[in-house]
Amino acid sequence: MDITSKSEFAADPETVFSMLTNPDYLEQVCVASHALEHEVSVNGSRTRTSRTLAAPESAARFTGPRLTIVEETDWREATGNGRVGSVQLTVSGQPVSMTGEVQLSGGGPGSILVLTGELTVAVPLLGKKLEKSAAPAVLLGFETQEQVGRSWLEG
Repeated sequence: MDITSKSEFAADPETVFSMLTNPDYLEQVCVASHALEHEVSVNGSRTRTSRTLAAPESAARFTGPRLTIVEETDWREATGNGRVGSVQLTVSGQPVSMTGEVQLSGGGPGSILVLTGELTVAVPLLGKKLEKSAAPAVLLGFETQEQVGRSWLEG
């Protein structure tokens, strides 16, 4: 299932990139997402977060009470007025993944971050239905990043 999310930030792309690769910002995103446990790592322009969340009630009988979501972003070198990165999201022990791309560029109030990706739930016969039910949770995660980012930049 195709996933698209757009975030706007009131800062130039390099400032937003610096925020997106800052471990303190990533920690705040994990806390804001109500993670029961989390880990954050940054290695140059590569970020990784692991968040353990309470499973949604509708999924808990299939997944157990907790889900661990691992998100990795690998940013490429800046080109012009922005950057592009690849994103990989997995749910540990579950047949759920998303691969995609983030594009950070100048625009809007300063910068626009666009995520495009493909969400896959590899379950025969039910996969497409499960993708539709999982998509809002994935998008909520990116909305949380935007909300934390706006507060971060207001500073």
